[in-house]
Amino acid sequence: MSGKDEIAPAKLRVLTGGPGAGKTSLLATLQAMGYPALDEAGRAIIQDQQRIGGNALPWTDPSAFAELMLSWDMRNVRLAEREAGSVFLDRGIPDVIGYLELTGLQVPAHLEKAASVFRYDQVFLLRPWPEIFAQDSERRQTWEEAVRTCEAMERVYARLGYPLTEVPQGTLEQRAAFVINQMGK
Repeated sequence: MSGKDEIAPAKLRVLTGGPGAGKTSLLATLQAMGYPALDEAGRAIIQDQQRIGGNALPWTDPSAFAELMLSWDMRNVRLAEREAGSVFLDRGIPDVIGYLELTGLQVPAHLEKAASVFRYDQVFLLRPWPEIFAQDSERRQTWEEAVRTCEAMERVYARLGYPLTEVPQGTLEQRAAFVINQMGK
């Protein structure tokens, strides 16, 4: 031992599910409570691609969009690993697999490999919630697509060997308290 205080390695905790489930709001609440958090790839990529007139959009070139999400999510793992304690991620690499499966596209071997190399410590599932679901310029999915997305994410994470902890509906404070209580279980 070096005599220095040992720093606990990062615990990567993913929030996944369908659009309109409150993942981003819950992430912001956890972040306000002092937990490090990393944003979702999809929305940021869509905003950036629209800003530059790029084609890597889910409605233009879903394969290119998936590759950018994979790159973003691998970078998120590397950034999270620099932290000590729990780090929350808005979606993870298995979400990219779920996205491709939903669109009917082939999942490339390197994406499957990434899902096996870059692993998470805990996965929280948030189901779409009709009372908070809303479409916008980046979230174009219908309610039915949101439900199918959640089901796809649930299948992919389970297939990859992740136990899923379902986050119940409630206020942001209640949901955050639930997540914190479940950490490490």
